[in-house]
Amino acid sequence: MSLSVSSSVNGAVAHMFETLRGVLAKAAERCKETNVEEGVYLNWRMAPDMFPLATQVRFATEIPARALSRLAGAEIPSFPDDETSFAELLARIDRAESIINGLDRAAIDADADVNITVPMGPMEVTLPRKVFAQNWILPNLYFHVTAAYLILRHTGLDIGKRDFLIGLRDYIPGA
Repeated sequence: MSLSVSSSVNGAVAHMFETLRGVLAKAAERCKETNVEEGVYLNWRMAPDMFPLATQVRFATEIPARALSRLAGAEIPSFPDDETSFAELLARIDRAESIINGLDRAAIDADADVNITVPMGPMEVTLPRKVFAQNWILPNLYFHVTAAYLILRHTGLDIGKRDFLIGLRDYIPGA
């Protein structure tokens, strides 16, 4: 059985978005319990040259939504990057997921070995469509979700591996 680009990426996105929802909800609850302004968490980073939590969530949602839209031949969505609360970040996750779920899977899966040229920072890169999905979309998704998770762990939020794997709870007994 062959795994399509859309099924492999969409499954990972659904899992990681569920992870983000879970850890952000726990962080929001902790802010309420401790009377800490949400901005403290949203601007937290683990190193001076690292993007803060809110930016990690923005990248984790924007990269797959924009990249999959590109693969589907759909309009590339724009995100305002102005969220200042957990509720706004959760709404952003919902919006990105809605965009992704609305894309034509057949278009995403078409011509997996054909090259696509995509902007990456100040340059353009040409690579096969499936390589773009496997080696650009997925690593960026996992990197930024992991960074968000680790930032929240660094703040002392009581989260662990179960929280990271929450998107697999239907498959793992006791998760």
